[in-house]
Amino acid sequence: MIDLIRIKVKAGDGGKGCVAWRHEKFYANGGPFGGDGGRGGHVYIEVDTNETTLAKLRFTKSVKAGNGEPGKIKKMHGADGDDVTIKVPLGTMVRNADNNDLLADLTRPHQVVLIAHGGKGGLGNCHFATARNDAPEYAQPGEIGESLNLQLELRLLADAGLIGFPSVGKSTFLSVVSNAKPQIADYPFTTLEPNIGVVSLPDERSFVLADMPGLIEGAADGKGLGDEFLRHIRRCRVLIHVIDMAGAERDPLKDYETINHELAKYDAQLEEKPQIVVANKMDEEGAEENLKRFREAHPDLKVYETCTLIHEGVQEILYAAMDAIDDEKKKEAEEKKEAEETVVYRYEPKRPDFTVDNLGNHRFKVNGEKVDRLAEQVDFSKEEDTYAFAMTLAKMGIDKALREAGARDGDQVIVGTYIMDYRE
Repeated sequence: MIDLIRIKVKAGDGGKGCVAWRHEKFYANGGPFGGDGGRGGHVYIEVDTNETTLAKLRFTKSVKAGNGEPGKIKKMHGADGDDVTIKVPLGTMVRNADNNDLLADLTRPHQVVLIAHGGKGGLGNCHFATARNDAPEYAQPGEIGESLNLQLELRLLADAGLIGFPSVGKSTFLSVVSNAKPQIADYPFTTLEPNIGVVSLPDERSFVLADMPGLIEGAADGKGLGDEFLRHIRRCRVLIHVIDMAGAERDPLKDYETINHELAKYDAQLEEKPQIVVANKMDEEGAEENLKRFREAHPDLKVYETCTLIHEGVQEILYAAMDAIDDEKKKEAEEKKEAEETVVYRYEPKRPDFTVDNLGNHRFKVNGEKVDRLAEQVDFSKEEDTYAFAMTLAKMGIDKALREAGARDGDQVIVGTYIMDYRE
């Protein structure tokens, strides 16, 4: 199952503004007439309910939206770049791969999230005419579109999840109570990926049930398959813990404690999830004795007896799971309502647009994403572009910051990939 991938997305760059002039009869001094550049395309991520895994993106290394077209003459606006939409299954979490920040949690069908903004188009020269300069030869370059390294992580959305050691009967239970057709065999790790089925009850209620494979001792540390699929258990509202009570291969009491220890070790919140304990294979030798020992060790724990092969005791478990799921949904609705009614304001200081580092030996470096992007957009072969860039730096306060840092005439200043001479 493909449920974790990395992909680079790049929004489109904005188109450059146009330098043009009005040449029409009866307009001898027509003036600047260049149009604005088009906006770069955005990158969206959308939930596609027809997708169940991230397999289609497995070999996709990068996704890029279209660039905006340059502005045109007669103040005509350049065309916007084409947007790009990445289709993902329900339950996908989108993170910034560089700092692990959560950008989006896609839990609603057809949910759409804007992930990378396209760059704004540059202004044409018609915007820069002044009383002192009525014929500007300058037009803005377009802004560079956002670029992000993303990590897409799929966590299955299931109402209930079957947990337990391999070969305890989870897949058999799923095949008996739903329309799922998991692979069933008498050897460990038959199930190599989660299987999902829909359980329909006679009272017309239904819920989604998932079989979570790979839980063994040390699963939280990466042993077996547990570290790959424990993330899916976080999404389940209720856990159905299946135990081989016959104990042909392991001690049922130790199995129960080991699985719960691994869940708590992986995520402490998993301990708080409602858990329905199922004693399976009760028709086999030794099951009654082991169940008696189990109940003595956990007297306050309700244990449901079943033999999934002959469908015995299954309905009682499903009704208990459905009731627990309904209770969890009510709690979620109440918590959501409280969260909507309570607005918390937190003060976050504004990050500076730039910083100045004294590198020593009369060299200074201006750091800042905004400054770097400005520098990359300038055509230094044109005097007006260079002058406009210098004026922008002065308005941002960079000249003042350099003076305060100790810069003097003739010192070198590094901006982006360019080295410039400082002049007061």
